Amino acid sequence: MTTAGLRNPLALAALVLATAGLGAVPAARAQDRAACEKLYAPSVGQSGKDVIWVPTPDELVTRMLEMARTTSADYVVDLGAGDGKIPIAAARQFGARAKGIEYNPDMVKLAQCLAKAAGVAERARIVQGDIFKEDFRSATVVTMYLLPELNIRLRPTLLEMRPGTRVVSHAFDMDEWQADEEQTVDGRTAYLWIVPARVGGRWEVAENGGEPRTLTLNQQFQQVTGSLQVRKGVSRPLKDVQLRGDELRFAYDDERGRRQRATVKVQGDALSGSVGGVGPGRTRALAGRRLGAAPPVYTPAAAPAQASL
Repeated sequence: MTTAGLRNPLALAALVLATAGLGAVPAARAQDRAACEKLYAPSVGQSGKDVIWVPTPDELVTRMLEMARTTSADYVVDLGAGDGKIPIAAARQFGARAKGIEYNPDMVKLAQCLAKAAGVAERARIVQGDIFKEDFRSATVVTMYLLPELNIRLRPTLLEMRPGTRVVSHAFDMDEWQADEEQTVDGRTAYLWIVPARVGGRWEVAENGGEPRTLTLNQQFQQVTGSLQVRKGVSRPLKDVQLRGDELRFAYDDERGRRQRATVKVQGDALSGSVGGVGPGRTRALAGRRLGAAPPVYTPAAAPAQASL
């Protein structure tokens, strides 16, 4: 609005009303939230189906969603949603679609009310259900604040999700599955994992459709080792291997000892990408297929043998 417009009494009145209206929205929502809290007042430490209820601090909620690189294109599912704090933040702060799964029906009603009070009920749904029975495989981001043994129970399900799915946990890790990232806020730790593709096994690969060679990959979660055949009867170990979701990067020394670097996408039993020398130079297309069935993402360590008496 121009300065000249402000001299018009009607325009000035409209501006005052508009400004008052802007202030009224948060106030109304605060009243709505207060009304929600009268429906049910949970207490910190109260018992639930699998865990006690302890809310995650707001700052850590934001950091967890930032660690997952949450955007409006994501579908966030919070396991054990409590009062719906994380789904509501995902929708309100990041524009994501979100769902919270909570077992306590009173908590569910409170969370639904709070989502409505925050103006995000259409994007943040909280449902009553069991996290071990509900299907959340379509999520692109999974958040949780559970216990170590519950994280381990969920781990097989999480590892079967689409490669690249981000999983964030408050306070507790997943044992042998090492986190891709850790951050601490006011003494509280959050862990991030990127669900890895199944890349293990023997692969037949070729550059620019040329002579096939054998690529052998050994996988433990996102940790990968292996070797690549550089000529008949000669293989070289892979170096600098990185697996993030469905993207695999590795280096190796070719038959002349020159360092080569490859970046490929793994989709089921097929991979494709490029490979080339270090520095400027021509890159070659690299494609391949897996020979045989894909092995598990990880192989549990064998229990130590007990000495006989």
